[in-house]
Amino acid sequence: MTPPRRASTSPTTPTSASAKAESADSSLATIDAIDALMDRASQALVRTDYFEVEKLCTQAIRLARIAGDFDRLSRICLPLQESRRQRRHEAVDSEFRHLLDHIPSRREPLLPGLYLVQPPLIGLDARNIRLASEGARVPVVVVCREPMTRSGLWPVVAVASGGLIDTLTMRVRVPPPPGVEPAADSPTKDHATQPPPPEWFLAANEALGDWAIASIEPETHPWYRVDCLLEALDALPDHEKLQQRLGDACRAASGTLPPLTPRRSSRHNDPFSF
Repeated sequence: MTPPRRASTSPTTPTSASAKAESADSSLATIDAIDALMDRASQALVRTDYFEVEKLCTQAIRLARIAGDFDRLSRICLPLQESRRQRRHEAVDSEFRHLLDHIPSRREPLLPGLYLVQPPLIGLDARNIRLASEGARVPVVVVCREPMTRSGLWPVVAVASGGLIDTLTMRVRVPPPPGVEPAADSPTKDHATQPPPPEWFLAANEALGDWAIASIEPETHPWYRVDCLLEALDALPDHEKLQQRLGDACRAASGTLPPLTPRRSSRHNDPFSF
């Protein structure tokens, strides 16, 4: 008589069990770290310490994205958006506007306000100036323009973090403020001696962010859509709708399976860039 067959089993080796336990412990530690950061961010928001809120939320977002915790990531977006909105209002309400065509020295401290960075400075310089202002806890809005085009428009540019090859550069062309005339002998290809009005700064930033949103293809995987928006916000943190779209994208990505294919998108999204 043939003995009954025993059900086939795949015993878990001590090594694999240990790895699973370590992975679970790591996930719990990440969740605890995110929640601790957001507790501190909530306290900073009550104190109206908007720079601290932004710093803590940015750290929490990085951890949440690494962990693929889109639910938590979506909840971080609202306090981050509020802190950046208040910081932007402080910059605009200062009523200070300035043209920058050189890197400020240590004897030229940045003041709260609106800064137009123009040639010979470039987008990376504008990013560094913005980061320096954040480190000094000075509320600013920084817009970088490039030389006037033959059609009389100003290319405005924003740059995210990255290396020489993989830096994200966003660029759109917008009308210059009233009164700017072409000048072929100028590094800017025009004569612009006065900073633009506040409305121009806000409209230029709005155009950059709107372009970034529109450039994301509809079929982009939900996880990669989140990544596209995070990259755009790294370059342009003051855009309100980018913040809102990030929250929407995180909620859409929550509970979805990881992508099966690598992300295939160019980080250089202007064919006329140089």
